[in-house]
Amino acid sequence: MERSQICFTLTGKTLKEDLELIDKYRSYIDIAELRVDYLDHDERLYVRKFPSMAGIPCVLTIRREVDGGKFVEGEASRTVLFARALSFADEEKTRNFAYVDFEEDYHIPSLEDATLAFDTKVIRSFHDMKNPVSNIITRLSKMNASGFEIPKIAFMPHSLDDVTNLFQEASKLHDNNHILIAMGPMGVPSRILSSKLKNFMTYTSAPDASAQGLSKLAHIDPVTLNEIYRFKEINEETKIYGITGWPLAGTSSPQLHNTGYTRHNMKAVYIPFPAEKFSQAMNFAGKIGIDGFSITVPHKEEVLGNSNVIDNPVLEIGASNTMVRKDDKWYCYNTDAEGFLRSLLEFAQLKNLKHKKVSILGAGGAAKAIAYAVYKSGGDACIFNRTISKARALAEKYGFKYAALAPESSSMVRKYSDIIIQTTSKGMHSTDPSGPDNDPLYFYDFSGDELVFDIVYMPEVTPIMARAKKAGCSVNNGYYMLRYQGYKQFELFTGVEY
Repeated sequence: MERSQICFTLTGKTLKEDLELIDKYRSYIDIAELRVDYLDHDERLYVRKFPSMAGIPCVLTIRREVDGGKFVEGEASRTVLFARALSFADEEKTRNFAYVDFEEDYHIPSLEDATLAFDTKVIRSFHDMKNPVSNIITRLSKMNASGFEIPKIAFMPHSLDDVTNLFQEASKLHDNNHILIAMGPMGVPSRILSSKLKNFMTYTSAPDASAQGLSKLAHIDPVTLNEIYRFKEINEETKIYGITGWPLAGTSSPQLHNTGYTRHNMKAVYIPFPAEKFSQAMNFAGKIGIDGFSITVPHKEEVLGNSNVIDNPVLEIGASNTMVRKDDKWYCYNTDAEGFLRSLLEFAQLKNLKHKKVSILGAGGAAKAIAYAVYKSGGDACIFNRTISKARALAEKYGFKYAALAPESSSMVRKYSDIIIQTTSKGMHSTDPSGPDNDPLYFYDFSGDELVFDIVYMPEVTPIMARAKKAGCSVNNGYYMLRYQGYKQFELFTGVEY
């Protein structure tokens, strides 16, 4: 498996901005792609000089709006820009563009002759910004009929199955003279595991490039790609782990697990693979050879029906957050309960929850693990949920009380207010003031004596936490719960303590 080159996409308005970015990330990248369509009009006149100033192999790209770019002036103007940038080739090849990106339907004989004469390699690209491409092999062969170009296919998947198909198709290829990319958050595995796709290169951009219109492509910045995912070290021996859920926004698990692999000098990588349906995640994991993965909302309960061997606590809890492959069988575990209880007891400075009245907000997969942990630690709880039947089903397993998560339950919350545990997704990524949309307990007036534990950790202070803290309560988020359950997952995946 040859390592894919790292191509750094430049979206500055000036050549000076782009050169400063190259200098900032030079140690992390192999190639720079100059996106001329992002440059100010006056700057486009000096593009020819860029390769000699950059001191690194460069790709010349002038992307049309229909292909996800910003160039709108028409094909005649674009052709003139290409000609200007490729003209007057220097005998010193490093002073010329090493690559030029021409779309599949863009054929200008004079420009193509110039690339051959100047030893500039053509990347022949096709972009579908809305739909997937299924016939990868057939399309690649048609795009590179001459055998002298590098065909590139980039598409927007509709589901993780489209990404799985991309990996399956790539497994039939025997060289790395192509570039295959699934764009958007679901396509992130195609960027991290680019070498597994036998790609010639993968694309990355600066963190602030999202403001320049690349956010929908889900580029990974060069530092994260190299230092967190250790992109340059991925090869045939690398074990693959990961995390799935939907929409899986803002997870810190890759940093936690990949840092552990680095610390223990393990040949492993942990990747996100968002899946709207759990069956898609299982299909992906099976087809690309994932050895273990974390599961987050909304799939924690569906795991049980997709496992060969179920750990006893999982059977009691009724939810799992961890799958491990052993001898071609899937084993499921739950590390949420252990991680939560350790974090909660540290926060509350308690040895156990005996004689404590606990409110649990929510009745989903995370709440099931937390209710189990509260019960095992001797706490007495009331389950609050918008769907009362779900609250009842969870509460009756442990002899707990249950009530609607609604204003009429304020007095019941008061009775179980030693510790209030928030397990829903409300408040995730929200920095707005507390309200019905981001605070599940918006109707309750804190006395200041409650301990409030929100399993959400992004943002660091959620709306319910901010409101409780203002009333004088001690508050805590789910950061250490994430870490502690992740440590246990790491051990289940690798057999080594974090």
